[in-house]
Amino acid sequence: MENLNASADFDLKDKTKRLPHVGQRMVRSAVGVLCCVLVYYLRGCEGTPFYSALAVLWCIQPYSGSTKEMAIQHLVGTLIGAAFGFVTLLLQVNIFGTEDEYLRYILTPVMIIPIIYVTLLIKKRNASYFSCVVFLSVCMVHITDSNPYTFVLSRMTDTFIGIVLGILINSCHLPRNKRRDVLLVARLDDAITQHKESLTPYSKVELNRIIDDGAKLTLATMRTPASLIKPLADIHLKLPIIVMDGAALYDFSTNTFLHAYILSHETAESLCAKANALDMQCFVNTLADNSLIIYHGELYNDAEISIRDELSRSPYRNYIKRPFTRQDKVIYVMCIDKTEKIEGFNNQLISEGLDKKLKILCYASKDYPGYSYIKIYNKNASCENMVQYLLEDEGLERVCMIGSGSDCDVLTSATDLDSITKALKNTYEPVKFLGKKSNNP
Repeated sequence: MENLNASADFDLKDKTKRLPHVGQRMVRSAVGVLCCVLVYYLRGCEGTPFYSALAVLWCIQPYSGSTKEMAIQHLVGTLIGAAFGFVTLLLQVNIFGTEDEYLRYILTPVMIIPIIYVTLLIKKRNASYFSCVVFLSVCMVHITDSNPYTFVLSRMTDTFIGIVLGILINSCHLPRNKRRDVLLVARLDDAITQHKESLTPYSKVELNRIIDDGAKLTLATMRTPASLIKPLADIHLKLPIIVMDGAALYDFSTNTFLHAYILSHETAESLCAKANALDMQCFVNTLADNSLIIYHGELYNDAEISIRDELSRSPYRNYIKRPFTRQDKVIYVMCIDKTEKIEGFNNQLISEGLDKKLKILCYASKDYPGYSYIKIYNKNASCENMVQYLLEDEGLERVCMIGSGSDCDVLTSATDLDSITKALKNTYEPVKFLGKKSNNP
């Protein structure tokens, strides 16, 4: 009996908590603040490094595109805030006088309205916050300075220094090769299980960065697409992923099944009859108009009832209590029951030689002690076949499997998603001067 550690959508409810890694963004942020202090001393202690540091921290972003966007927002916001601050200073100092504190505190909040309105006019609504902060720092904090106009110029200079440093620091990278001619296949079953709602921030950033940079990345999992909707929602997947242990290829961008290995109606019907004869029910997973339809009969044991009740809450799965039809495309047949019954069914199929004609997986359940699963697929349903299909479709010749399986080219922890992501990153863009020590497929 083959014992698999990651398989069903409902297995492996590991709640292990892991401390976040000290990532590049943290290190770059610290370096950026340090550079602001160094520039401050190089300028003869002129200006205020605090404002430069704020600009640096805002500009240090996970993606280069967002760095430029944030820099523009900060710069535009500072210019607008400084301009309105300068005008307000002229009104307060030359017309009302700085001594009239009450009038000053009335005029200052009134000016917030035109500041925000201007940012909307020029379609830079995200710069509103910076405009208001700069304006308030000028008119509420530094109005009593001996020369508040100098502060306006100094604030703009400090901000500009911080923005330039932020862009430069975020643009610095080690020289790396880009392996866009390799199909990267990540096995993520156990790792995704620990992040049902969302992937770790590190993995999100790094996966999206290399995908956007041109990495040919796909995932291989025993799960159905429905169980991947939440954890992969923020990932910029461009290639279809291999689902249901190689039985199908699913494109998240179009929500369609591109390719699938189907069990014949007669085979699926015969398997259900054999299971029913042993007093077991089957979940028959089928495709209909790119939707996953799961047919089943009367459910009796606690495990199958619990599975149906839990997974049927998803709008991406449809459980129907009736026999499947000849028009349904059967992907696989699954049973869950007491281990001795499942093992008996597995042995019967082997004795009939069906293990030579079908792909049969049998493994113990971790969520339901004493119960086991059996899944039966088309003989050709395999990750290797789907990888070959993708290679031909993408015009690639090389593949690198990354994960904990024996068929993987780069071995990682099965449950540590960040280690898998790091291996993907290092395989896609190995550091040039590391040469043969890099993870090359």
